[in-house]
Amino acid sequence: MPEPAHRYRSTDEDSGRWAGFRFRDGDIVISTRSKSGTTWMQMICALLVLRTPELPAPLNVLSPWLDWLAEPRDAVFDRLAAQPHRRFVKTHTPLDGVPLDPRAHYVVVARHPLDMAVSLYHQAGNLDRARLAELTGQPAPSGPGRKRVPVEQWLRSWIDQEVDPRAELDSLPGVMLHLTDAWARRHEPNVELVHYDDLLADLGGEMRRLADRWELPRPGPELVEAATFGRMRERADRLAPDTLGVLRDRRAFFRQGGSGQGRNMLDAAAQAGYEERVAALAEPDLLTWLHR
Repeated sequence: MPEPAHRYRSTDEDSGRWAGFRFRDGDIVISTRSKSGTTWMQMICALLVLRTPELPAPLNVLSPWLDWLAEPRDAVFDRLAAQPHRRFVKTHTPLDGVPLDPRAHYVVVARHPLDMAVSLYHQAGNLDRARLAELTGQPAPSGPGRKRVPVEQWLRSWIDQEVDPRAELDSLPGVMLHLTDAWARRHEPNVELVHYDDLLADLGGEMRRLADRWELPRPGPELVEAATFGRMRERADRLAPDTLGVLRDRRAFFRQGGSGQGRNMLDAAAQAGYEERVAALAEPDLLTWLHR
């Protein structure tokens, strides 16, 4: 199995932690950008694999974030090795940063970048930065936090930001790098792209399609209902990715889950600027699919 082409590192993630992971037949790797449907896809995988809405453990215990520095890698490996069922592992790393094993399946969830960015803004306000620093061995934040600018102003600066996409994966260039890499692999037999809006429009149909692709039994209505946004929000204590206490409010993690909020915050000039920006970052057929 070839080594990943790139290693992605930040203050709380390191894709190098995948080194030495022992894949098994049927493993599912969930590769998404932040706030693009990660937890939703984890829940879909849990329901398809375990066949019950009553999960035997919190979702992020069943489906750990392997790259995250807050939990020792060996503990994550041991927990996954002990699972008797098909495993489904979370990562925010693009596919060129994780081992690509022919025995495994890889699913990349894409969301309109403007909607993803608005959710990311609100998520940032819900993080306990001191707890996160404690878990990842970083210096604790000191002094009063900076006053946050309004989301509309922040969104415009996010669109215009010039950064190294491999260093800032949640930037617009980083989002498009992640999706461009996945788009180039979309015809590979073990790579699946899922659009967030398709999950909103036909959750049952998408779950059945994935079940067929992964050779799992098709879900019945009870399992589809358990994967709806409303039902997941009701069970935030079990489903939010927060067993280590980094969220201030677990229910707020499931804030709205809709589509179109980012686009509605831009006037015509700002929307044109966004379209010009992404046109320089990705090919037209990917953008047509992403923005439909």
